[in-house]
This record gives sequence, C-alpha cells and structure tokens, in this order.
Amino acid sequence: MYPIFRFAAELLRVRRMPPCGLLDAHVSHHICLPFDIDPWRELNNGRTLTLYDLGRVPFALRCGLAAALRKSGWGMTVAGVSVRYRRRIRAFDRFTTVTRCLGWDARFIYLEQSMWRRGECTNQMLLRSAITDGKGIVAPARLLEAMDHPTESPALPGWAAAWIAAETGRPWPPEAGRFL
Repeated sequence: MYPIFRFAAELLRVRRMPPCGLLDAHVSHHICLPFDIDPWRELNNGRTLTLYDLGRVPFALRCGLAAALRKSGWGMTVAGVSVRYRRRIRAFDRFTTVTRCLGWDARFIYLEQSMWRRGECTNQMLLRSAITDGKGIVAPARLLEAMDHPTESPALPGWAAAWIAAETGRPWPPEAGRFL
C-alpha cells in the first residue's frame, strides 16, 4: 500500500522549506517502519522505490518543477531506473534521502537519489524521467523554459552517461516475449 500519510506529512513539511534550485539537493529524513520490511526484516526493495517518491515529489515542489508542470498541463513519468543496493536498512532505522537533478538531454531528465544511514550510503538510484502531454514526450527544454531556467544541461557524470548509452542499446521489446 502506498504510504499516503507519510506522503502527506512530507507535503506539509516541504511547505515550510525554502525554495531550492533545480540543481540543488533536497534532503529528507525517514524511519523504516514495520510495513516497509520484507521477510528478512529489512527495507523491501520495492518499498525503497516508493520511499524515493517521498524525496522526489518534495524536490519537484521546492525547485518549481511541479508548478511548471501544473501550469503547462504536463505530467511526469518514470522512464527508467537503476538501483544499487549496498547496505541494509532494518525496521526502525532512521535514514536520510538525498534527491538531486544531474541534468537532461533532448528527451529525459536524470535524477540521482540516495539513502543514507549513520553517514553511510545504503543504496543509490539513477532515474530517467519523461515530461508528458497528451501527444507523448515533451522536450525537457520546454519545461526549463517554463521554469525560466537555462536550457543547457550541465555535463552528466560519466557513470550516468554510460548508463544512458547502455539503455540505448537494450532491446525493446524484450527478447523474452518470444517465450509467450
């Protein structure tokens, strides 16, 4: 089940925070609750992705991205994600999430999110997001113009650029479809 009450609490909390820039980091603090864990008593990998929403949406509100989307009638969707898990988060552990925009290209915006417990990174995610309207994908440059933000992206880190290149070569639809 989606953590709607935690999401609502984050939305209330972000209203008291100062605005941030599109390339700034948004930091949020959380607790791993019993319904976040899997049978091994640690944060469930699927729930990790859901809890990253609790950082991404407030970031979008603080930097003006959400307002520009709303004003233009656009939406935003996850178009790809890669997560690296390295340390466990267990029930009742406190952790911090850091969300930041790395940059964009002609089709997508790239965000990095990470979870930290006691100063150590537990997992990190690279997310590709698309701005959409009724006709399909909207170029990020149009969103940036709506935000009065420069349209030229900062250089993406090499590891992110390598992931983007790897995704370009990945077959779609997946070859597994031949087994159906």
